[in-house]
Amino acid sequence: MSEVAHPRADALDGFSTSELLELMHGEDRSAIESVHTALEQIANAVDQVALRLRSGGHLHYFGAGTSGRLAVLDAAECPATFGVAEDLVQAHAAGDGEAEDDHGRGVRDAKHAGLTPHDAVIGVSASGLTAYVLAALGEARQAGALVVGLSCAAGSPLGKAADIAIEVDVGPEVIAGSTRLKAGTAQKVALNMISTGVFMRLGHTYRGRMVGIVTTNEKQRRRAERMVRELTGCSAETLDTALRDAGGSPKVAILMLRFGIDAGEARHRLSSASGDLAVALGERDPQ
Repeated sequence: MSEVAHPRADALDGFSTSELLELMHGEDRSAIESVHTALEQIANAVDQVALRLRSGGHLHYFGAGTSGRLAVLDAAECPATFGVAEDLVQAHAAGDGEAEDDHGRGVRDAKHAGLTPHDAVIGVSASGLTAYVLAALGEARQAGALVVGLSCAAGSPLGKAADIAIEVDVGPEVIAGSTRLKAGTAQKVALNMISTGVFMRLGHTYRGRMVGIVTTNEKQRRRAERMVRELTGCSAETLDTALRDAGGSPKVAILMLRFGIDAGEARHRLSSASGDLAVALGERDPQ
């Protein structure tokens, strides 16, 4: 639908700036609402991707143009948000123009990624027609990886090539063909849900908190202190000592304070729980 002119397209040049922004804001709200129709498929993707990562696999995004840039952004946010390894979520983006049609590059990038049956691959394309993405997904399927297609076009080749098709019909864009608008909004929301859902299922959060955070700046150190204090009720002096001995890791500090153990034993307990704090605390059975 992105190439179809908006119902009010012929009148847009006469809109005031406020009227134009009001229209765009309303259309963005409708794009976010449209994601609701795909929640079942998104949930399935979260569960299946989490299974692959739990077995030692990686999550790979393939996209081009705006879709590729959104994938790059989502992948880049995962280590900082969840404290996961830098290479656990990888984005492969072809860029704009002719690169979007480069079938060979899609094949090469997918082969270079070294995909295995333990991996999950998400192809992101607003139209569901991008040759680069389709080629990459073809290689992913041959490698035995889980294949998820995220598009804004029902019944597209991308959806047909995927094990799980997430198709969010956002309707005509305010500027026909500009998928950085509503389609981009919907894709960003869906990618947020997938990566956040996956890492919550894998125990990289605890009680709605970013306990996997890597404390590399003052803001993050203050956040870690607040989380540990809220979750243990410890004194300021005890908090400082625990976080210092834990190397700034909220998970390790929480285990130290909850069980009265040293940092080494806390790290061992956390490792045995595959990094899942709730499991390490005995609040949830291993999955």
